[in-house]
Parts: sequence; C-alpha cells; structure tokens
Amino acid sequence: MRAEFGGQDGVGAARPERGGVMADLLDARTYRAALYVLLAFPVGVVCFGVLLCGVLLGVVTLPLVVGAGFLLASLWLVRGLADLQRWMAALVGVRFEPRLPRAYSGVLPWLRAVLADGETYRALLFHVIQLPLSLACWVALLNLLALAAAGLGAPLWVNAPGLAFVWQEYTVQLHEWSVLGMMLLGLGSLLLTGGLLNLLGRVWARLVVALLAPDLGAEAAQREVVALRRAAGRVALGDDLPGTLADLTAQALAASTAHGIALVGGDGGALAQAGLLDPALTGPVERPPVSGEADVRLAASGRTLVTLPVTLPPTAAREDGGTLRAVYAAGTRPAEQELAFLLSIADHAGTALHASQLIQRAGERAGEQERARLARELHDSVAQALYGITLGAKTARATLDRDPAKARASLEYTISLAEGGVSEMKALLFSLRPDALEEGGLIAALSQHAHAMEARHGLKVHADMPAEPHLTPDGQAAAYRVTQEALHNVVKHARATQVWLGVRQDAGRVTVTVRDDGRGFDPHAQGRGTLGQRSMRERAEGAGGTLDVQSAPGEGTIVTLRLPTAPGGVPDRAAEPVAGHRESA
Repeated sequence: MRAEFGGQDGVGAARPERGGVMADLLDARTYRAALYVLLAFPVGVVCFGVLLCGVLLGVVTLPLVVGAGFLLASLWLVRGLADLQRWMAALVGVRFEPRLPRAYSGVLPWLRAVLADGETYRALLFHVIQLPLSLACWVALLNLLALAAAGLGAPLWVNAPGLAFVWQEYTVQLHEWSVLGMMLLGLGSLLLTGGLLNLLGRVWARLVVALLAPDLGAEAAQREVVALRRAAGRVALGDDLPGTLADLTAQALAASTAHGIALVGGDGGALAQAGLLDPALTGPVERPPVSGEADVRLAASGRTLVTLPVTLPPTAAREDGGTLRAVYAAGTRPAEQELAFLLSIADHAGTALHASQLIQRAGERAGEQERARLARELHDSVAQALYGITLGAKTARATLDRDPAKARASLEYTISLAEGGVSEMKALLFSLRPDALEEGGLIAALSQHAHAMEARHGLKVHADMPAEPHLTPDGQAAAYRVTQEALHNVVKHARATQVWLGVRQDAGRVTVTVRDDGRGFDPHAQGRGTLGQRSMRERAEGAGGTLDVQSAPGEGTIVTLRLPTAPGGVPDRAAEPVAGHRESA
C-alpha cells in the first residue's frame, strides 16, 4: 500500500502561490480540512473509548478466559480503525492505495505478525493523539468563530435597547466607528480561521502520513527482492537477449521510484527502455561511471540523472557493457538502497550480455566444427568415391578394345562406386538437415546409410525394416544416431563381414537392433563402456528409451535400442511397407 499526497500544500508537492487575503476562504481544501476537523473529534472519542473499554474488559475478565477474546478484538480494532482513519485522510489530500488483506493462517501466527509489525504501534499512537489534538483544534476554532460572529454581527447587537457597556463608574457608549472596528475584527477573525484550517489540514496530513502510512522502506525492499528474483530467472533462461533486457528495465522501473530507465550500449544507443523518454537516457556518456558506483547529476531537463555501469567479466569479447540510466523527479535523489538495487539490475544486464556472447561464440564454434566434420566426411567418402570412379573409367577406356571383359569389370566397379557416392551424399544430407528424418522417415534414412556402408566398406547389410515406426521427432533422431554410431563401431572395431539391421514396432514399443558377425568384446571389461557407448545410452535415455549391448569375444555384438511409440495412435504410413525397401540394403 502506498500513500499519495495530492491535496495539502507542503505534503509531497510544491506549495502553490497565495492568491491574496481571501485565498484561504476561497480554497476548497479549507472546507475539506474543516470537515476533517469536525469529524476528527467524535471519531477520536469513539476510537479511544472503544479501545479503552476493550482493553479494560479484557484485563478484568482475563481470569475467565473471555478476556483474551476482548484483548484480541482490541488488537484487531487498532488496525481496523486505522483503516477508517486512512479513509478519512482523503479529506486532507492523503490517499492510500488499497492493499490485499493479510493471509490468515491461525490465531497465533496472526498475533505474532501483528505484534511484530511497527504499523500496529504507530496506529495505536495515532488513536491516542487524535482525541486531545482534535479537542484542541475544536477549542481554537470555536473561539475564533465566536469572535468572528460577534464582530461581524456588531450592527445587530451593539445598539440594541437596554444594552450598555459599564467599566468601573463609567458607561461606555459605542459609536459608528466602534461598530466598524468590531466588524473589521470579526472579518480578521474569519480570515484567521480560514488560514488556521488550512494549516491544521497540513498538520493532520503530515500526522497521518507519519503514523498511518505503511513502511515504504519495507515495501520497497520487498518489491526489489521480487524484481531481482524475476530478473535472475529471466537471465538464467537466456533465450532472447532483447526480451531479457526489456524485462530487466521493466522490473527496475516497477520496483523503484524512477520515472524512466534505460539500458544503453557503449555507443550510446538504447538497448531497452521503460517509462519516461528523457533525452538524457540515451547518447554517449560524458564520463563513464566507476565500476560498482553510481554517478548522480542534474540532467538538461532539470531531472535527476543516475548512471550506473554495466560490468562485463574480463573474459568477455568486449570490455564496455554500456550503462544503466535512470531519471528521477527534479530535486530528488534516490536512496542508497535503491541505488544498490539498480546496480544489481545492471549486473544482471551484464550477465545477460555475456551469456549472449557466449552463446554466439559457441554457435560459431559449433558451425566451424560441423564444417570441419563435413569436410572430413566428404574427403573420406564422396571425394574418394569420385577418385575411384575416375580411375575405373580410365581403366575401362584403356582396355575397352583389347580386353572387353576387363573393361566390363572396371565399369561395374565404377557403377558400384557411383552408387556408393550417391548413398554417402544422401546420408550426409540426412545428417545436415534437421527435418530430413521427419520428412523422409527413419526407414529411408537407415536404408540410405546401410547402402553407403555396403558400397564403401564392402559389408553385407541384411535389413529387416518392414514399416515406418511411429516415433516422436526426438525418438526418430535418437534411433538414427544410435544406429549410425553402432554401424560405425562395426566398421571401426568389429572386423565384421555381415550386419543385420532390424526395426520393429509392437505393443507400444519400437525396437531397433544392430547385429554383426565380428570379433566381439567383453562388455564387463570396459566398465560403463566407451565414449561412443555412453553417448548412445545418453541419446536413448534422452528419448525415454533404453540401450542394451550384448557381446562376447568371437561371437559378434548385438546392440538393442528400445523406444516408446509416440502418443496419438499409429500414423497412416506406419502400416505400409516403405517404398523401395529391399531385404538386403
């Protein structure tokens, strides 16, 4: 809950210029203050009487247990009647924002919270002060009003028959000038009453703010904690740098008293901005602020400008992270606690900028690594295939006339290399395009890869993949990568001549098997397996599946991947054989 001061001079606003001797009597705030003073005394009597009776009844009946209820009710009334006083304070220009009621979690927790809250004791002090102060206001105002009435009504009663003023042995006769003097005295008393009412309105407004306004420091600290927690969560997400910076400025504006906040880059351009658009929030900074400190100065617009550094770590690609700037109302300076909060927001912005740099650098490095891998794949497969095709074609051309049989064999070899090169290229395209599996399907991708293995390494691949399995995109990617790694291990380690590749779906589960007739190995001797096996297990677990590797020296290896089917039933193509599928890929 916040207090807004918009009514009385001197409370949260500059005091307006006086409009002459009749200004107070012509000011509507004077009559609102009069109404407040008129109500303050009876309300003070009721509040003081109710609280005093409640406490006395509670103390007297405390041995009867009922007294505890009276005391608790009196404690609740202290805060409840304070809300009534806050509502009345609108008459003197003080308005409070509504606040949510305190969450009730039991009598004892409520009692501890109320007794530990300084607002309770300030409200009680206001109830105690209100009665004598309002009584004093009534006495002073009644005397002034009586004097004003007597003076302004002098023509009616001064010359009344039988009325004489006697002083010692003299009888005083009042003439016209005496009546005029009394009327002027009455008018002066009336003007003094208007001025006093205006003054009393400001006094009561300051008293209400001092004793009934909530602890703004505690509320500000709570808002700052919430803002920092949200800012940390947004920075940790790190998915969108412009959105993150915009959210940081919005959180800083909401939790501070600044009128406008901007995050500015090293070149003076605004990265994100919220609130008032002041020219001082953008543009090059005259003097960069010292790290960890705030530079507070007067802006050209007359407002207060605060500039804080956005610090980047030494490992960042650039040293200058820019600045966080905030503008405040003219003549105000933010508290040290608020400056520390804004500095924390600036640190969060620096973290977001550094994280964005790291993500960009990692993406560039990943792109370089992917290009290097592609170059190796092209060199090891397609380039060698093209070189072999060239040699086979030259051999066929040289032997075509004198040895047609040898030329035919060279052409067959060339055709085989060409088919292998096409398969290798298709396999590379599948690995480069993230949507290739979703468009072409798992069976087509595995068939292309198996064909490339046959053409390149001379393996005999027996494929048993009758229909496209129903897998999620993650499941498809895991199945393709695990099978690719298993076939790579067959070529690299197993020294096999034949491989059996199978894909089956039944009972809500898809099973992919890769079996070879190679030399095998002892799985227990390798602990949790090689890096390739650990990578396959992680991919399987990431897609919600499991991986089983069975092998023994001299008996080959069986790699079995089990994945759950995708929810939503079987797709249309899952029940149909894959076009172009053959038993031996």
